Amino acid sequence: MLLVVEQFLNGLQFGLLLFLLAAGLTLVFGIMDLVNLAHGSLYMMGAYFAATFAAWTGSFLLGALLALGATLVLGIVLEMSALRHLYGRDHLDHVLATFGLILFFNEAVRLIWGPAGLALPLPAWLTVPVPILPGIHYPAYRLAIIVVALMVALLLYLGVMRTRIGMLIRAGASNREMIGALGINIKLLYTLVFGLGAALAGLAGLMQAPILTVQIGMGENILILAFVIIVIGGIGSIRGAFLAAIFVGMIDTLGRAFLPNLLRQVLSGAAASTAAPALSSMLIYLLMAIVLVVRPEGLFPANRR
Repeated sequence: MLLVVEQFLNGLQFGLLLFLLAAGLTLVFGIMDLVNLAHGSLYMMGAYFAATFAAWTGSFLLGALLALGATLVLGIVLEMSALRHLYGRDHLDHVLATFGLILFFNEAVRLIWGPAGLALPLPAWLTVPVPILPGIHYPAYRLAIIVVALMVALLLYLGVMRTRIGMLIRAGASNREMIGALGINIKLLYTLVFGLGAALAGLAGLMQAPILTVQIGMGENILILAFVIIVIGGIGSIRGAFLAAIFVGMIDTLGRAFLPNLLRQVLSGAAASTAAPALSSMLIYLLMAIVLVVRPEGLFPANRR
């Protein structure tokens, strides 16, 4: 029972981290029609900024806030200097240009921080176990990730669905030419959307940094899962990204936790441990394939009114 509850919470925590990354990606893709392979690099930069600022200030929270602001500014500068020139061009141009940005960020990190990874230590009050059920404790930091991510998800949903700027974002996703004709500064809107997406990616990176080593290329593998999530949930849909991220996070975490024991019934221990992660990934891609066949627009497509 203890293991099931812990792994369920781990799956929820991982899914919510994936949501933060996928939410920014689906906003940029759905509204700006921009395939941004460099979104994972912004995730990586958020982690590096957090590790650096926390070391400079001696405060984890202050370092995280500064890293969030730095990633937001980096996203705005990146959109204005490079990505703005890609709007209206073929998706292949987007892929080639943003792949070049991946190489640029990886080499920039290598030059500034060196090839060795960084660590982001947690303050003592985030390392203690928190009782959640009788006899069941859960790490305070992982619980904090769940709470913060849920709050961000709620604020993002309310911002997109209940505010004027959210109305403009949804209108831009439906018909960008029309809102431009109505006098809305579409370039400024795109800059704000991309900056928001960058900040969400940076938030995911800085929250993952204390769990994993901060290293070059850390955003590339997780970016694949983010693209899978927006395909399953529906491009441009915040609700779809949220629910699909929970599905993917649960499948990945529970599969890695429980499949080895099942596979040991037919395979050796070493073979079962090796096969379980691959099988978990296969289940995720199988889910995506089924969704593409049954509902190509995604499970929860964005409203196009």
